[in-house]
Amino acid sequence: MGNAKSSAMSKQILEDLKLNTKFSENELSQWYENFQKQCPSGRISPDEFKKIYERFFPDSDAASYAQHVFRSFDTNDDGTLDFKEYIIALHMTSTGKTERKLEWAFSLFDVDKNGYITKSEVAEICQAIFKLIPKDEQENLPADENTPEKRADKLWSFFNKKDNERLAEGEFIQGVLDNEDAIHLIQYEPKK
Repeated sequence: MGNAKSSAMSKQILEDLKLNTKFSENELSQWYENFQKQCPSGRISPDEFKKIYERFFPDSDAASYAQHVFRSFDTNDDGTLDFKEYIIALHMTSTGKTERKLEWAFSLFDVDKNGYITKSEVAEICQAIFKLIPKDEQENLPADENTPEKRADKLWSFFNKKDNERLAEGEFIQGVLDNEDAIHLIQYEPKK
């Protein structure tokens, strides 16, 4: 009979994903089938993930941002993304509620995964986000956002923290919710 089980998603993972995402069983099955075709090993490596990101940002340097996004999605810290991590990440970044997206954004900025964000971590992620912005768009940015350093300073100022202080997740989420300008500093949406 062979090993038919290996190509099917386990009932436990399916039930868990149905419970924790807005995706239907049919959608999850389709995603799984595509995932298995693209990643026969059942895992995405950091290099494969970087290549996926480069396709979304062909006119930019997406490597460092992809590395940080990958780290934030790799919840079990095994250096790969399995199907469950991939789908939960997809859900949080595309269909999730604003608060959930901001929880994910916090994990992106929490580079050392210690539960807090420092100004240097904000600077590191702002640098990676800035590299996603094509050069012609960078030239049209406001004067206080036209370098990664200025963007990091502006974002940090929304949290009313000194340069050597750290920021907890709740403070980060509230700070972004309270400041409309903060949201575009923590992400880059390509112009269509």
